[in-house]
Amino acid sequence: MEIYLVRHTTPRVEKGICYGQSDLDISDSFELESKEILEKINFDSETKVYSSPSKRCTKLAALFNPIFKEDKRILEINFGDWELKKWDDIPSEEMTPWMTDFVNVKVPNGESYVELNKRSNEFYNEVIRNAASKNIIVCHSGVIRSILAKLTETALKDSFDIKIVYGQVSKITINKTTEVHISI
Repeated sequence: MEIYLVRHTTPRVEKGICYGQSDLDISDSFELESKEILEKINFDSETKVYSSPSKRCTKLAALFNPIFKEDKRILEINFGDWELKKWDDIPSEEMTPWMTDFVNVKVPNGESYVELNKRSNEFYNEVIRNAASKNIIVCHSGVIRSILAKLTETALKDSFDIKIVYGQVSKITINKTTEVHISI
């Protein structure tokens, strides 16, 4: 079984803006970026395709297969009150506790990384149970890091050492003896 975790392409957003679940559109580089991604994965009409409901994911998922399944569990972290604010404009009394323990501390009116981890891995486990031989999941860096952290037994606090760039494809291969191989 093959599972491809694909991070969306570059979103249309100014640098330095905090965004998570904000429904950003794609940038002008989408055509070039998506072409490069499509060339990395051998897929066909039997490939199951899943996507975060965010536009920046669904537009890419539709290129793999116009009939794909959206799932809210693979949305990016909910940054609550910080959504679409400049990182520099977030009050330090809110930012400091989160920066000190971003794994457990909830963003005001948002969620913690632990909550993202729980829903992401719940989704991943469901895909494994119902998987086709080839699966593509188009989602976000937080979700991908969360899943890869579980598979590599990396502590969540260290998972940001796993670099996930726009358009990155991470391939997970699971053989019949349930061995897992990851190519990032």
